[in-house]
Amino acid sequence: MEIYLGIDVGSLSTKLAALNRTDELVAHVYLLTQGKPIEAEQQGLKQIKQNLPKEAEICGVATTGSARYLAGVVVGADLVKNEITSHAIAALHYFPDVQTVIEIGGQDSKLIIIRNGIVTDFGMNTICAAGTGSFLDHQAQRLNMSIEEFSRRALTSKSPVRIAGRCTVFAESDMIHKQQMGHRLEDIIYGLCQALVRNYLNNVGLGKEIKLPIVFQGGVAFNQGILKALKEELKTDIIIPPHHEVMGAIGAALLVHEEIENRNRSNFKGFEVSEIDYHTSSFECKACPNLCEIAQLSLNEQVLARWGGRCDLWERNEEKK
Repeated sequence: MEIYLGIDVGSLSTKLAALNRTDELVAHVYLLTQGKPIEAEQQGLKQIKQNLPKEAEICGVATTGSARYLAGVVVGADLVKNEITSHAIAALHYFPDVQTVIEIGGQDSKLIIIRNGIVTDFGMNTICAAGTGSFLDHQAQRLNMSIEEFSRRALTSKSPVRIAGRCTVFAESDMIHKQQMGHRLEDIIYGLCQALVRNYLNNVGLGKEIKLPIVFQGGVAFNQGILKALKEELKTDIIIPPHHEVMGAIGAALLVHEEIENRNRSNFKGFEVSEIDYHTSSFECKACPNLCEIAQLSLNEQVLARWGGRCDLWERNEEKK
C-alpha cells in the first residue's frame, strides 16, 4: 500500500497525516509539542506506524509548520513547505470552491485568500497571542476549567460582556474586572470569544476581502464559542472540515504525493529515526549586524542542519556540504 506522509510540527502541537494512493486519509495523529519538537515528531512517528496497515510503504514525506526544517532533517523529508501553502492545498482538496481559509492555531493565526484555486493573498499573526488558542487555554486554566467546558459554557451566554481583546494583558485584566463587577461567567467567556474574533478580523483580516465559501480549520475550530462568534461577526455559515485539526499535515501529504511522482524513490529515513537521540544547540551568527540566533541539530557531534537566521546563509552552507 502506497502511503504519503505529511508532518506538521507547530509550536504547540504536532500533527501527522497518512494518505493512500487515492489521497484518502488512512491514519492521523495529533499530540502536543510541549517545547520539544524532535521528541514530539518521534512520538508521532511511533504512533502513526502502529495505526498503519502492515503492508504500508512510505513513498513520500513532507514537513510543514514552524519547525518544518528541523522536522524535515530528522525524517528525511522529500519536501518542506510553508503552512500557508499546506493549509490552502488541503482546503482546496476537500472544498474546491473555497475562497477564504481561516486557520487559528495554538501560537499563530492565518487568513488565506483563494481565487480560482490559487492563493492570491494571506495575512498572518505570529506576534500577539490575543488571537490564538494558547490564550484561550490560559484563560480556561485561570478559571479552573477545561477548554472543553470553556467552549460549552460560552454557548450558554445570554448577554455577553464586551471584553477588550486587543492585547492579552488588557483582556485578562478586563475579564478579572468584569468578574469583580458580578457578571455571569458564561457571559464573560463568550465575551472573550467575541473579542478574539474581533482581534483576528481587525488584524489578520485587515484589508482582506473575505468571500464565501469560508473554511475554518486548525485546533481552535474545536471551540464552539469561537465558531459561534465568527458566524455572528461574518453573518454567514462557516465550513469546518472533518479533520480540521490536521489539515496542515494533510496538505503536506498531498503536496509530496504530487512531487514524488517525478522521482524514483523517497528520501524517508524510516521509522527507526524515532529511536535516535538527537542533540540541539544554538549560537550567535556574527556575519552581519543582525546577530541572528542560529539553531543546529547534531548527531554524534556531527552537525546535520542549521537554521533560524533572517537570511539563508547557514542553510546554504549545509546544502553545499
